Amino acid sequence: MAVPRTDDRARRTLTIPGVYAPQHDSQLLMRAIRREEVGPGMDVLDLGTGTGVLALCAARRGARVTAIDISRRAVLCTRMNAVLSRQRVTVRRGDVSAIARPDGRRYDVVISNPPYVPTPPAGLPRSGAARAWEGGHNGRALVDQVCVCAANALRPGGVLLMVHSALCGSELTVDRLTAAGLRAEVCDRALVPFGPVMRSRLSWLRGRGLVDDGQDKEELVVIRAEQP
Repeated sequence: MAVPRTDDRARRTLTIPGVYAPQHDSQLLMRAIRREEVGPGMDVLDLGTGTGVLALCAARRGARVTAIDISRRAVLCTRMNAVLSRQRVTVRRGDVSAIARPDGRRYDVVISNPPYVPTPPAGLPRSGAARAWEGGHNGRALVDQVCVCAANALRPGGVLLMVHSALCGSELTVDRLTAAGLRAEVCDRALVPFGPVMRSRLSWLRGRGLVDDGQDKEELVVIRAEQP
């Protein structure tokens, strides 16, 4: 399946140093937001907002949007982009624990582009831009946290839209979301060239059997999970 063309608004999004710039995964989630018919009267949470490109996509469609990121730079960047785009977005610093509380706020749509690149043995970074892509030894450190916590953040009929690499195991994500009480499925896929992070660790990925010799692309998947 072809990757959707870059949205003009995404191209104009400001990216400051140290913040994850919109990539193919962001474009897939933008397509999912449109397909979900996000619009006026809906409450949307963008978890791990980065530049805020997905939060702004939802806000332009009339939704009430809250954007969260652990990175102070990302919080600043999203606030700047909201001002530049003349969109109202509530931006806070936080992590997955923001949706883990059973008594917390609930949303119609939760969007998540968590770190999902498998990480060599050095472990997860505690600061810096790499927090936006390093996903632990199997790429699932944050993906699994979202799977466990998403149901707490969704209203009845609410939907989680999450993107990650198929290297992490798309069926495992579906199974874990299902175990959490959600109706989950893969709703979109795209085959994209390896980015610079993947290319920088190809030998390690091949050694683990995650990438075949000669392979230069990965499949990205969008998981849709609905609260009954």
